[in-house]
Amino acid sequence: MTQGSLFSSKPAPSGRFALIANIDGGARGNPGPAAYGVVIRNSNGETVAELSQYLGHQTNNFAEYSGLIAALEYAVREKYSSLKVISDSELMVRQMKGVYRVSNATLKELYSRAQSLVRKLELFSIEHALREKNRDADRLVNQALDNAARPRSR
Repeated sequence: MTQGSLFSSKPAPSGRFALIANIDGGARGNPGPAAYGVVIRNSNGETVAELSQYLGHQTNNFAEYSGLIAALEYAVREKYSSLKVISDSELMVRQMKGVYRVSNATLKELYSRAQSLVRKLELFSIEHALREKNRDADRLVNQALDNAARPRSR
């Protein structure tokens, strides 16, 4: 938990999260070309940011954690006090909640980074949702992958 002035963070209206992030990550081939997509909305449901990035040749779990980290970094950088994350990765959600152990060395590093960012927030929640509830984030993943696959013109 961070300490700070009331004016240095963007608090949520009582009982609500300041930000809600739908995150997704994917790899075509797993491992294969990978990307993440993040749609961040404020407590009124208005989109405040859409983040996506092509990650090169990675696994889908690497991409999922990269999306989580991008959402956390956005919340911390923009000085929001609380973040609710919605992901269709049951594995990552359960790892972040401590239900499953993280055994992969690469994922351990990403998990540690995510946990470090979580500690900078006053309130954090992560929950699993079915893929159908995560369409906007999935769209950003596919756009990033499609854009990376297009030949570059000179």
